Amino acid sequence: MSYARSRRLFIVVASLIAALALAMAFVIGTLASRQGASAGASVAVPANPDVDFGDSAGGTPAPQFVLRDQDDRLTSLAQFRGKVVVLAFVDSQCTSICPLTTESMVQALRLLGPTAARVQLLGINANPLALTVADVAAYTRAHEMQADWRFLTGSLPELKRVWRGYHVYVAAVHNDIDHQPVVMLIDGQGRERTVYFTQFRYEGVLQQAQVLADGISRLLTDDPVIHDQVSLKYVQPLAPTSVVRLPVVGEPSEAVLIGGTHAHLLVFFASWLSSSTDLRARLGILERYAAAARQHGWPSPIAVDELPTEPSSVRAREVLPRLAGRLSVPLIEDTQGRLGDGYGVQDLPWFVLTAPTGRALWRHDGWLSLGALQAQVQARLRSATRPRSRDAATRARWPSHA
Repeated sequence: MSYARSRRLFIVVASLIAALALAMAFVIGTLASRQGASAGASVAVPANPDVDFGDSAGGTPAPQFVLRDQDDRLTSLAQFRGKVVVLAFVDSQCTSICPLTTESMVQALRLLGPTAARVQLLGINANPLALTVADVAAYTRAHEMQADWRFLTGSLPELKRVWRGYHVYVAAVHNDIDHQPVVMLIDGQGRERTVYFTQFRYEGVLQQAQVLADGISRLLTDDPVIHDQVSLKYVQPLAPTSVVRLPVVGEPSEAVLIGGTHAHLLVFFASWLSSSTDLRARLGILERYAAAARQHGWPSPIAVDELPTEPSSVRAREVLPRLAGRLSVPLIEDTQGRLGDGYGVQDLPWFVLTAPTGRALWRHDGWLSLGALQAQVQARLRSATRPRSRDAATRARWPSHA
């Protein structure tokens, strides 16, 4: 090989190595600076998939709008000039990710303390099929946010203009609503500063609130110091293979074992669902299922309140004992959301059927009649115990532990 050819090859290889190093440095630098993007901070982002630490929105003027809130008051973005605005896109009938968004917003205000008087929470309706003032008022009441925010709606053309202006995807597909769970921070001069996407993690609600509070504090003119009150360290969820003992609501001396070899039918719910359904009657179906489970050797039922979505843990703990007093089925609290995350809960209510091996056999979104519930459980158990080999272990019974 000639000198000239060797030199050219060396230059090419060296250039490729340099380009790769630059690309790696860019990726690492981007990841390390996301948390402080809006303020130019260089704080490393903790490795926590439960939380979105935000991205810079560029500082461009936020699109203006005039819509009606839950009290039918005309409300504009411009009227809150001078305040930091926390703007979220929320489905007015959502029972899945939107309660995580709104709860993190409200908790952020609580973390800010007196400084919260200089912050305005706004919601933009992201449901193209439920547009009325009554729709946004119902969501506001269910989550006890009357004094915390203004939830805005309007005609479909009006809302579409806002969605487009903020580049938020919203669609209704076969009556199912799909939208991006966007939360935007807008500074006192009306400029877009930071954008967050709510993560579907129940454990992350308070952590996301801490991140929002930190972002808000950086936009206030005198930059008040908000001491971290919530650890941003990642917390491992409790999967069906993890054994955990939890106290039964209303019966502090009793507890139930969940996970591992303890097969169960778990129903995740929240007391705020009572605003749109007869929660007592729905949970009462579990009573009749429990009788059939004892007869057939099926997994026993447990009702789980997903406490991180409750607008008031104090009020929930007043309501839950009354519900528990009418049920023989154990009712427990998922206080931090670790069960919900570990069991893959994506909506409320949510059913999960587990096997003695700790495997989740079946998940279902929404309430079921007794007949449909029993049919689903029976079919899933039959399928799971169908012999795949001559190994007698595949023919195991389904012990119930409550």
